[in-house]
Order: sequence, then structure tokens, then C-alpha cells
Amino acid sequence: MSFITFGIIGAGWRAEFYLRIAQALPRQFRVHTMLVRDKDKALAMEQKWGVHTVGSVEQFVAEAQKHFQFAVVSVPRTAAPAIIEELAVQGIPVLAETPPASDLNSLTALLESIPRAAKVEVAEQYLYQPMHAARIHLARSGKLGEISHVQVSAAHDYHGISLIRQLLGIGNEPAVIQGERFTAPMMRSGGRDGDPSDGKMISSEQTIATLRFGDKLAVYDFTREQYFSWIRRDRILVRGSKGEIVGTEAAYMLDYTTPIYTELRRVDTGHNGNLEGYYHRGIIAGDEWLYRNPFAPARLTDDEIAVATSLLHMGQYAAHMRPSFYSLAEASQDHYLALTMQKAVATGQTVTCSKQPNL
Repeated sequence: MSFITFGIIGAGWRAEFYLRIAQALPRQFRVHTMLVRDKDKALAMEQKWGVHTVGSVEQFVAEAQKHFQFAVVSVPRTAAPAIIEELAVQGIPVLAETPPASDLNSLTALLESIPRAAKVEVAEQYLYQPMHAARIHLARSGKLGEISHVQVSAAHDYHGISLIRQLLGIGNEPAVIQGERFTAPMMRSGGRDGDPSDGKMISSEQTIATLRFGDKLAVYDFTREQYFSWIRRDRILVRGSKGEIVGTEAAYMLDYTTPIYTELRRVDTGHNGNLEGYYHRGIIAGDEWLYRNPFAPARLTDDEIAVATSLLHMGQYAAHMRPSFYSLAEASQDHYLALTMQKAVATGQTVTCSKQPNL
């Protein structure tokens, strides 16, 4: 599939990821129409991105039925269910931003309201970020044996839960969750608006939780400052019966007398006099590519590569060229676990997640 055309509902910070990707990859993606109800914001988007905008869902649906393959829904979680349902009923495939609804009742109602044949996927991107994708590939390769334990400090709530489930290789098994939260002082770093303007100290809130899925155990550990902080790094541990991944290093037993030690190494161009251009090629370990960037040589961040991967998969799914890749039910399971985790943290009690009938 060479060219994917889609529309966007919403005009916030996250929606601009899709616009940047289409701008960087004009031979693969095109944003045909955006639904922006605020007239001033619509004009600003048209001027900045050269994109066509409409002001109502009815206009957007009419455009979708004639001109593009699917719709990206990038609106607040409280507004998303009604829009997703309306598009699904009209037969328009949907790629919904995370999370697709605000709470468990809303998730269940959404799953019950859309037609069974509707094509609704969720743009959970973290499993497609290059290093995470490489770790998931290695965890599923069998080299580490059976995976029984992971520790994830890389993303908040449902994003972190998604990585936990992907690395453990589990579905919607029941979970027993415990957690706590504490704060500590930290010097402020940058944010969405750019670099910090002073050295102000802030209170950094950290959440730590354990999630036990039968004989498998996960540790969730995150503080939101990690997304922009220069002094708070991500941490990932994956342990299996024959090996483990610690950050970007892996060790496993080739046989019972032969340990193998290797590094998950980024291959980026444009460094130290390299003249290929500035982009990411992939992740290599020893003599094996664990991950290859399908969008090289476009100059994209890891998160943009991941979002572009969701777009690519959605285009293929809408065109019946691939199966579901991150379904609404799967995304709902991650959000359900995240909501339950927050309940355990807030109450200080051990909470058990039962298997939900519609997730």
C-alpha cells in the first residue's frame, strides 16, 4: 500500500503529530480534511498546515465517504465515545486516540454501541516506538525463555500498562494490584512549551504499583516529569527463564554452558561526519536487526515513528490488507487495568481485576 489518505477530528497538541507525519512523508500519507469547530482555530490550522477544514460532523462524514479511508479521532476522552459511535454507525473506519473513553462504564457502553462489523482501532503508539518494539521482539523470540517478570518505568497509566502486557505476552487475564504514590522535590525541566525559564523546584509525584497476573508479576513505576525531564530516565527490565533485558543490554543462555551478552544498539545516521542525513535506521543486537524503521530516511522522532506505524497499520486494516492490530477491546483492557491501578493507589487497598465480559 503506497498512499494513505485520512481525516482528523480535533486540533489539539496531539492532532499536530499526524500533520507533521503527513508533512514529512507526503508520498505515504495525506490529511484530506480536519473537523475543527472553532472558526479561529480552523483558520489557524489552514494557514499553518494548508489543510482543508470543516465545522460539523455531518460535513466531515460527507467528506469521509467520498475522499478518504479512515478518520483519526483526537479529542478529549469525554467527547470521544459519541464521535467514535457516530462514525462507526456511518461505516467510517476509526483510529481513536488514547484513551477512547473516560471510565469503565463509558468503555463498556462504547463497545456495546458500535456495530460488530465496525473497524475501530486505537492509536496506542508505545509498542511501536523503536526501542520498545525491539524489546518486545526479543521477548517474543524465545531467546529469553518464558517471560515471568517485567518492570516498566516509561509511560503513564494505560501506555505503561500496554507495554507491560506486550512484554509479558498476556491478554485479559485477571490481575491483583497494589500501589502507592509519593512526592519528592525535583528541579523543573522543559515541557510542551519548551525549555524552562528558571531553576524552580517542583513536587514530582511518583506512582509505583505491582500487578500480578497469576504466576507473572509486573511493576509499574512512573512520574510524569519523565516525558520531558533531563534527569529522570526511563527504566525497563524484562526477565525470562533463560535470560533478561535490562535497559538496552540483554543476556541469555544459548545453551546451559554458553551465556550470550549483547546490546540493543540504536543505529542513527548523521552523527560524527556521517553524510546520510539525520534519521533513525533501527535497533540491532549482535548480528540481528530487532527493529527496522519503515519510514527511513524521514526525519521523525521515535514517538512520531510510532504514530506513523499506527497510521500505516490503520490504512492497511481499512483496506482489508491486514487484521486488527490494536483493537478497541484491547485498548479498553489496558485502560481498565490503569483505572483499577489508580484506584488501588488512591485507596491503599489491594484490588482484583476480574475478566470483563465486553473487554
